[in-house]
Amino acid sequence: MAIALGRPGADGLSEAVGVLREWQYDGAAMQLHPGDLGWFWRSGAEATAAAVRTWSRDGQILAVGLLDGPGLLRLTIAPDAQRDEELAQRLVEDVTGPERGVLPGGRANIEAPMGALVQDLLSADGWDVDEPWTPLRRDLTEPVEDPGVRIEVVGPEQAHVFAAVHRAAFDGSRFTDERWHAMAAGLPYADARCLVAYDDRDNAVAAVTVWSAGPGKPGLLEPMGVHRDHRRHGHGGAITFAAAAALRELGSSSALVCTPSSNSGAVATYTSAGFRRLPEVRDRYRDA
Repeated sequence: MAIALGRPGADGLSEAVGVLREWQYDGAAMQLHPGDLGWFWRSGAEATAAAVRTWSRDGQILAVGLLDGPGLLRLTIAPDAQRDEELAQRLVEDVTGPERGVLPGGRANIEAPMGALVQDLLSADGWDVDEPWTPLRRDLTEPVEDPGVRIEVVGPEQAHVFAAVHRAAFDGSRFTDERWHAMAAGLPYADARCLVAYDDRDNAVAAVTVWSAGPGKPGLLEPMGVHRDHRRHGHGGAITFAAAAALRELGSSSALVCTPSSNSGAVATYTSAGFRRLPEVRDRYRDA
């Protein structure tokens, strides 16, 4: 059967989320996680569906892509299909032809699992490697250290607190209460938690969202941020400990996060919270 490129639509997102859950396992290369779709869901189900692409053979999804911003495709592939020649060739044809409705013409980036055949074919097609990112992983077999600060799980009544910390942690953020509610209504949020850390003066100082992919599978931190007025006090490490503990309570086998390698402060924060650095990964990019 030929490979078919699909757009799942809002009604088909559950299947895409389901296969992403199935494909997560400890030891896998850093890849698209159901939590990545969950975080994107802050723009609503219709926008999320419009950003998702699937590649299937005989009705079985073999690859899922998320258009996570202008010219950026975050792509992952079923573990047993990462060296599938027919699939890799079709992926390259679809991402390099703007008329296929995946990536526009001009500058573009593709995130794909390191070691997948599509990486080799993109390289042969002239796609270069971009700046490095550092994945980090913490094993959750043993209990996690106490964060040392008050942590609250965010519900609908605290959405405004989470949104305010996020805006204060990320320059240019437009996160709002409404976006939190849209995200929380999404399918992946059934296995997720938003947490806020408070200092000893009851200031909300840091926030994180954690995404489980199901019991015995790696969970994801996306995003984690510290309020710009409360940095350099250890709050990033505290909220990261809390995130790892929350994922362990959700049944995750490990906690994953990925940050630009140039962000040495973030790498240091995660390693101080028991995360171990994994080999760097790089997007492929095509110049305009």
